[in-house]
Amino acid sequence: MNEEVTFRKMTIEDIDAVYDIETLSFSLPWTKEAFFYEMVDNEHAYYVIAETDKGIVGYCGMWLVMDEAHVTNIAIRPDERGKKLGERLMMAAIEVAKDQGAMLMTLEARVSNHVAQNLYRKLGFKNGGIRKRYYSDNYEDALVMWVNFNE
Repeated sequence: MNEEVTFRKMTIEDIDAVYDIETLSFSLPWTKEAFFYEMVDNEHAYYVIAETDKGIVGYCGMWLVMDEAHVTNIAIRPDERGKKLGERLMMAAIEVAKDQGAMLMTLEARVSNHVAQNLYRKLGFKNGGIRKRYYSDNYEDALVMWVNFNE
């Protein structure tokens, strides 16, 4: 269950695999063009890839702006879930954020996604507020969560 996982920075060559995971994971997936933009044009974007002998099994995107890291998306391939890969990937993303000078990290989680919220709390995130009707597929609220690396 604790298979070998490597974490690395995403490249343009990873877009197809990341897009496949994205479409399997979300009701409103990002487009390939959006990921291309993140890799080529967004100077604040940093994506961490989780890779096993099965290939790319997950990714976590974030925007690093000044001393804050904002997680934009995180997903594990559905057939690889339940192996603590999401936790390990978030821990790797947190380390990247700290290495890049972030003092805070924030993200949004669907209010109904208790599994994700529990993972983020385990990693030190606290509730920060609600973004009403944040998700455009069903207008579900988002729970904003924060972690301060200096606490």
